[in-house]
Amino acid sequence: MPTAGDPAPRVSLHLLGGFRLLHDDIPVVVPRGLQRVIALIGLRPGATRSHLAGLLWPETPEDRALSSLRTALWRLRQDPCCPLRTDGDTVRLGPTVHLDVDELVATAARVRDGEVPRAAAGAGRHDLLPGWYDDWVLLERERLRQLRLHMLEELAGNHLAADRHGEALEAALEAMAAEPLRETPHRLVVRIHLAEGNAFEAVHAFYVYRDLLLRELRLEPSPAMCALLDETLAPIRRATRQAPQRRADRSNAPGRPAGSAPRGPTAPTTPHPRSPSPPPSMSPGGP
Repeated sequence: MPTAGDPAPRVSLHLLGGFRLLHDDIPVVVPRGLQRVIALIGLRPGATRSHLAGLLWPETPEDRALSSLRTALWRLRQDPCCPLRTDGDTVRLGPTVHLDVDELVATAARVRDGEVPRAAAGAGRHDLLPGWYDDWVLLERERLRQLRLHMLEELAGNHLAADRHGEALEAALEAMAAEPLRETPHRLVVRIHLAEGNAFEAVHAFYVYRDLLLRELRLEPSPAMCALLDETLAPIRRATRQAPQRRADRSNAPGRPAGSAPRGPTAPTTPHPRSPSPPPSMSPGGP
């Protein structure tokens, strides 16, 4: 037990990837019921006791829920390193407690301001409290998931604007791994490959996503996604459309019998559907 004059312990609360409470980097065993109380207080700083009790025991009468909360807070305060602080009718984490969720939120805010924090691509990689299914957990989990996806996409865009293509691709692929069916990171990957001059990689990335979307949702990529490759595929389309006319011109050249076919391979015509068609050497599923 700490005595007067001892430095305050370093307390950190981890909710991403699972509940962990550390005092001076030493894990603290917390019963599951009290974990719920600490986690909710960390996610809802400054919430009133009535609000906390209603979320923790939603099907219990208010007086019994408040009584359960008072008991839980009393039990937590028996620990000399209790991470909670009571201020009138509100309860919050102590001012020195480090919360990993706050770190993710702060990193996302810096990216929105145009910064590129070190290791931002790996921030918040794990879900909030996996295996917990309280309504308030599900809501916060989705909020943080969307926050991270938008942070990664903005980070990739910031890197792309600065011609840092490797870092841009890393952030876009992180977002793609977090939500494979989301179009925005796939669109960023195509843009990055085009910015590098890698037309083949861009076309391949497009058709990989197109096949995934058709297989999982029976949908086509958006017009915005298709438009990215219109300029890249336009010369191929023009070449395939002009090939029949060139063959006709050669067949009518002087000295060639009328109606005779020219020698050599013929190029197939390429249809022009709503989404870009693959070049003649590429199947719809990629290279």
